[in-house]
Amino acid sequence: MTTNETSPAGTDRPADTAAPHSARTASGTATTPADKPLTGRIALVAGATRGAGRAIAVGLGAAGATVYATGRTTRERVSELGRATETIEETAELVTAAGGEGIAVPTDHLEADRVRALVARIDRDHGRLDILVNDVWGGNPLLDFDTRMWDVDLDRGLRMIDLGTRTHIITSSIALPLLVRNPGGLVVEVTDGTAETNKEFRENFYYDLAKNTPIRMAYLLGEELRHVGGTAVAVTPGFLRSEEMLDGFGLTEETWRDGIEKQKLWDLSESPAYIGRGVAALAADPARDRWNGLSLDSGRLGKEYGVTDADGSRPDVWGFMAAEKAGENPSAADYR
Repeated sequence: MTTNETSPAGTDRPADTAAPHSARTASGTATTPADKPLTGRIALVAGATRGAGRAIAVGLGAAGATVYATGRTTRERVSELGRATETIEETAELVTAAGGEGIAVPTDHLEADRVRALVARIDRDHGRLDILVNDVWGGNPLLDFDTRMWDVDLDRGLRMIDLGTRTHIITSSIALPLLVRNPGGLVVEVTDGTAETNKEFRENFYYDLAKNTPIRMAYLLGEELRHVGGTAVAVTPGFLRSEEMLDGFGLTEETWRDGIEKQKLWDLSESPAYIGRGVAALAADPARDRWNGLSLDSGRLGKEYGVTDADGSRPDVWGFMAAEKAGENPSAADYR
C-alpha cells in the first residue's frame, strides 16, 4: 500500500537452508523452539544505541538470536548527539533479558578498520553472520528543513550523508563476505519512508538522499544476494516515538497523547517495539525472500506477520497519509 513494489520478487527463490532452520515448521523443530525461531542465528545491528535500532536488536533477541549491538555511545563515552542515557551496553542487556544473547561492541561505522575488527570478532566467535541490520543514523541535529540546498552548510550536509549512507556502505562491504558464507543471509536497511512515499520531496536535499539511498541499497543488494541464497529489504517505522522524538516534543511514553493537539499524527504514532517485532518476524520467515529488494513499512509488517505494537495496536501512519493525499478524509481510528 505504501510502496510501488506490491508484488513479491520472483518465484525462483532459493530455500532457506541455514542449519538451525532448514526444517523449520510452524511448530518449530528439535533445534528451534517455536517461540525462539532465531535460535542459533547471529545478528549484527549497526546503530543499536536507541530508537528503532535498539528495538530491532531486542526483537531479534526475543526470538532467540545472538545480537551484536554497536554504536558510539557507551557508559564511558558519548557521541556528539549528547544522549548519555542510552548506551549500547544497555541495549545488549535488554537483548539478553528478552531471551537472546546481547553483545555490546563500541563501533564507529565510518571507521572501516573498526568495522573490520568487529566482523573479525564475529567470525572468530561464531564463524557466521545471518542477519545484518544497517540502522546507523544520528543526523537529526543536522536537519535544515525548508532550506534550499545551496543555503545549507556544505559540511553539515555531507556529514548527514556520511552518517546515513556511508556508514551503511562501509558496514555492508565488510560484513557481507561473512554473511554470504552460508545461504539464507538477511540484510535489513532501516530508513525513513518507502520507495513509494519517498518519490515525494523530503523537504531537505541531504535528508532526501540519506533516506532514499538505503532503499536503493536494499534493491541493489537484493539483486546480488539472490544469486547466493540471500535477501535484502528496506524497512521504515511510521511516526516513531523514539527517545529523541519524545524529548524533542517534551513528552514521555506515558504522556505522548498530549502531543495530538499540536500534531494529529501523534495519534498514529508507534513505539520502537513495533518495528522491532516486525523485523524479527521477517527474519524468522522461511519465505522472506519474497520481499527481496523491496521496501516495507512497519504497518505492512504488522499486518503481514500479525505482530502488534506494545499496546496491541497496529498503527499505519503511511497508509493514513496516503489516504489523505488521495483526497479521502480518513479517520485515525481506522489506521490504528
